[in-house]
Amino acid sequence: MKTVLDTSLFFMEYPFAGELFTTPGVVAELRDLRSKCRYETLLAGGLHVQEASKESLEKVRAAAESVGDAGRLSETDTGVLALALDIGGTLLSDDFAVQNVALALGIAVQPARQRRARQRVWRFRCPGCGREAGKPGECPVCGSQIKRTIK
Repeated sequence: MKTVLDTSLFFMEYPFAGELFTTPGVVAELRDLRSKCRYETLLAGGLHVQEASKESLEKVRAAAESVGDAGRLSETDTGVLALALDIGGTLLSDDFAVQNVALALGIAVQPARQRRARQRVWRFRCPGCGREAGKPGECPVCGSQIKRTIK
């Protein structure tokens, strides 16, 4: 079984099985001694560190836009999702936005410590005038901050 690890998995004790993968972006986010030691241990045990393909990165960005989570994903999140898409593996992550986009792409996802996210499609709506918008920011009509709500 191929499993892609999100950054949060390096900060906790979690029993891994199968072939493990992560991205260079995740490795760059490991700053404390404990997570670096965990990374080194997993690397010695066969952890694969690889970049995702450009095609998969574009698919992830498109899916994130379509479900309304594009503003919630970091480049590292996008890379982890794209790698899971490339290798056909299960994504191990507690991040709800990452899980939501994974579900939209048909990527198997497994939370480590949190509950499993339900798939959602978000919309953006101005609380001031009620107009719908394509993305968060300032409403061009009334100037209120556009909020994300469930579609």
